[in-house]
Amino acid sequence: MAKMFHHSLLLALFIIFPFINYSEQLQSSQAQALLRIQRLLNFPLILSSWNNNTDFCNTEPNSSLTVVCYEETITQLHIIGNKRAPLLPRNFSLDSFVTTLVKLPGLKVLTLVSIGLWGTFPGKIARLSSLEILNVSSNFLDGPIPQEFSSLTSLQTLILDDNMFSGQLPDWLSSLPVLTVLSLKKNLFNGSLPSTLSNLENLRVLALSHNEFYGAVPDFEHLTNLQVLDLEDNAFGPQFPQLGSKLVTLILSKNRFRSGIPVEVSSYYQLRLLDISFNTFVGPFPTSILALPSITYLNTAGNRFTGMLFENLSCSTGLEFVDLSSNLLTGRLPSCLLTDSKERVVLYARNCLATGKQNQHPFSFCHNEALAAGIPPLQLKQREASKAVIALGIIGGIIGGIALLGPIFLIVRRFNAKRATKVKKPLTRLIEENASAGYTSKILSDARYISQTMKMGAVGLPAYRIFSFEELEVATKNFDTSAFMGEGSHGLMYRGRLKDGTIVAVRCLKMKKSHSTENFMPHIELISKLRHRHLVSALGHCFEYYLEDSSVSRIFLVFEYVPNGTLRSWISERHSRRLTWTQRVAAAIGVAKGIQFLHTGIVPGVYSNNLKITDILLDQNLVAKISSYNLPLLVENVVKVGRGISSSGSKEPIVNARVKDEDKNDVYDFGVILLEIILGRRLKLSDEVTILNDRLQACIASDDAARRSMVDPAVHKACLDKSLRTMMEICVRCLRKDPADRPSIEDVLWNLQYAAQVQDAWCGESQSSEGSPVLPSLSQKLAFQLRDIQRDGSFKRERGYDTSTSEESVR
Repeated sequence: MAKMFHHSLLLALFIIFPFINYSEQLQSSQAQALLRIQRLLNFPLILSSWNNNTDFCNTEPNSSLTVVCYEETITQLHIIGNKRAPLLPRNFSLDSFVTTLVKLPGLKVLTLVSIGLWGTFPGKIARLSSLEILNVSSNFLDGPIPQEFSSLTSLQTLILDDNMFSGQLPDWLSSLPVLTVLSLKKNLFNGSLPSTLSNLENLRVLALSHNEFYGAVPDFEHLTNLQVLDLEDNAFGPQFPQLGSKLVTLILSKNRFRSGIPVEVSSYYQLRLLDISFNTFVGPFPTSILALPSITYLNTAGNRFTGMLFENLSCSTGLEFVDLSSNLLTGRLPSCLLTDSKERVVLYARNCLATGKQNQHPFSFCHNEALAAGIPPLQLKQREASKAVIALGIIGGIIGGIALLGPIFLIVRRFNAKRATKVKKPLTRLIEENASAGYTSKILSDARYISQTMKMGAVGLPAYRIFSFEELEVATKNFDTSAFMGEGSHGLMYRGRLKDGTIVAVRCLKMKKSHSTENFMPHIELISKLRHRHLVSALGHCFEYYLEDSSVSRIFLVFEYVPNGTLRSWISERHSRRLTWTQRVAAAIGVAKGIQFLHTGIVPGVYSNNLKITDILLDQNLVAKISSYNLPLLVENVVKVGRGISSSGSKEPIVNARVKDEDKNDVYDFGVILLEIILGRRLKLSDEVTILNDRLQACIASDDAARRSMVDPAVHKACLDKSLRTMMEICVRCLRKDPADRPSIEDVLWNLQYAAQVQDAWCGESQSSEGSPVLPSLSQKLAFQLRDIQRDGSFKRERGYDTSTSEESVR
């Protein structure tokens, strides 16, 4: 019996031993995977406690590092670094990192936040088939969301915030049946949202803020579980989205919504936070939202809401923050906003409320702005009613007899005269002025224009002129909402069509009563001279006046209309047809020529233009034009418009004073634009520019393959290395920290034209960046080669390389 038991025990041990050994090997393989992750992440401080003796399943969790095991299998891994950690070293491989991660097959929760990950996210992460929560926010990951994610059928939470992911949202997101949280904030996603998002019936949180989405929001009315919708800082619109009634947080701020607020919002009884600020919502302010039972935060600032508020309106007792600023509201502030709670924050400036607090406009301001926005106020309704009364009177007069026609005619005429005086306040007048009359001899002598440049700049543009207000009303259909293009820091912008068929853009600037025509004419004179092929040039202006004191109430600046969108949209995925390398170099040359004109085409020059790639528009021939530059009138912001005192004590118009290296601010901004042209993706943060600039500089000193790896994949095969290298070099120089070390705009332009010429010459292209045929001569080729030698030597000297060989070659 004992012998049989002994044999049975040996047999059992023989059978069990392989499984024990296998379990140890499995645990060991996972431990080795974690240690390899430590090495791949360059031994970060938060993983410093890991070593070969670490019992990973029994380590004490903390806010930065947590490992959770279940039955000797790692199921959760949380690694959270310092906020906005720098990129991992250049030799880091995201593919190797993910390959190591998938050796933890039991992972259900994976958090990798702010640890410097960079590169395109590999689809092999989907091999973690049990994954339920994935959070890789605050890194530098780029490219589209891998399609392999569609196989993660257990995925409940996907958080990719604060990266550089790009492209459109894929339709296959609807194939994630249990997805409850989708957060893609602060990325570079673009395009319209797929309608299939409305099929995610379990979705509770949808956060898409700070991207480049545009167009209508899909119908989310059937997403009955949706509680949080955050669409801030995109280009959604124009209609208010259709939503379910269980929302707790709704953020639509900084978009392009232009409709009214639907009545359904008043039934959002669970809504706690509503932010619809900085859109162009119109129509009566929905006072019912003040009394929503759960509301604690309400922000409607920066819209075009009209209507009268009353003191006896009711408010929710839980309201903690209310911002009604910068609308067109009249009446009196509800007393419940001021008396119910001392801790409540209530902002209501820049309306027309009957209170002396928080900088209110006069009632006439809101009336006139409602007219300009195409919102019919009560007075217009009265005018329509008066027309009916007049018509009935005339008909009655005809029936009553010829004898009554005379008195009725006089009554009607007097009534119309009064009505016109009442409605058209402030009165518009056609002005005849001598624009140069406001200049002293000092300004006139300083305003020297480069004649040849001015001749080139004025090609194709009509003469600058004065427009009548009636002419602009007709062009914009009475400033109808359909003509409204947007609102920026420099006023409202409308699209209009003149009588001759010319499409124009009309900017409306609101003024203060204290300024007369004479104050503005020096600025108008300067604006009229800023006309160039690579600027969106002004075509004319119109002054509108207050009736009581003849001061300027509004200035309308009429600009040429550029129809082809921004340069950014042509190098992103929004357009199916993206700019070629040659077209990108040509666009860069156009921007540089525009900057050169602003600096040197007029004295004093126009500097510190705060240029952005979204300010560069393309016309029908893809010619680049700078649309937002440092117009003197806009910079003064109409508050400081007037006459200043010069050092000699004489009164002169305020103009831009040149300060040291001020032109280099524009050179730096141009460098950022050039970086985006090369990379083909949007740059959001300044530290991204610094990081990518360092990578660009490293590529310049490397080989052709390294340089091409940085370029937009859409053009990396078409660009000649010599052209690409030149573009990269001038970009790096433009982005130097010390303004004195940056090149002049003339040097920038020389290098860009060189990049275009070598591309044309060696690639056999028939068109130059200016659109004219270019065939390089032998002397040009020799000049190119000499330029290469000199540039290589200069570039190497900056980095401490031995340049004796190249210097000797030059000599």
